Amino acid sequence: MLRDPVSRYLSEWKHVQRGATWKTSLHMCDGRSPTPDELPTCYEGDDWSGVSLQEFMDCSYNLANNRQVRMLADLSLVGCYNLTFMNESERNMILLQSAKNNLKNMAFFGLTEFQRKTQYLFERTFNLKFISPFTQFNVTRASNVDIGEDVRQRIEELNFLDVQLYEYAKDLFLQRFQYSKQEEHQKNRLKRREERRLLREQRAHQWPREEAAEVTITEDYNSQVARW
Repeated sequence: MLRDPVSRYLSEWKHVQRGATWKTSLHMCDGRSPTPDELPTCYEGDDWSGVSLQEFMDCSYNLANNRQVRMLADLSLVGCYNLTFMNESERNMILLQSAKNNLKNMAFFGLTEFQRKTQYLFERTFNLKFISPFTQFNVTRASNVDIGEDVRQRIEELNFLDVQLYEYAKDLFLQRFQYSKQEEHQKNRLKRREERRLLREQRAHQWPREEAAEVTITEDYNSQVARW
């Protein structure tokens, strides 16, 4: 499941602000975890409770930045968390392309902002039906955060790879949705056509029997008349 990068970032900030951490995450890549120098922490102590949005954005090695690209990409292509492995622009280009490729090769993915379409694609892909429809919650913790345009732009800058990935994902998602809809309509048309064909054949088989029955009745009547 992918999400609008700004909403996702704000949601993670609120989550961290309430005391959430990822201390148990090993961040394994190429068989090892990153060193403290490769992946410093943004805070001291047990957690980052009460962190302001400004502080959250100011930490340059905050894993919230471009999280969706990093979690979808093959990090081994760029030396994992070793930022000295290659220059930043090359690293970003490879990460983004890797994330796009992996997303495209997935049988299914959904978008938080399109719950009903996500449900439809999931059901079509895996041939099942959910008991109840997905619910679109437009009011979330992220949506309740009042930010100015300058802050929004700053978040988009920090997540510029996620922004590009999300635009790609949304386009691919809607293409898959339209294709599935067209495929469903075509399948239904073929089904209705086959039902009409079977109905015509059924009627065609009934008519000779009805005519034969009429002939038999007429012959019986004529024979009775002759006898009278």
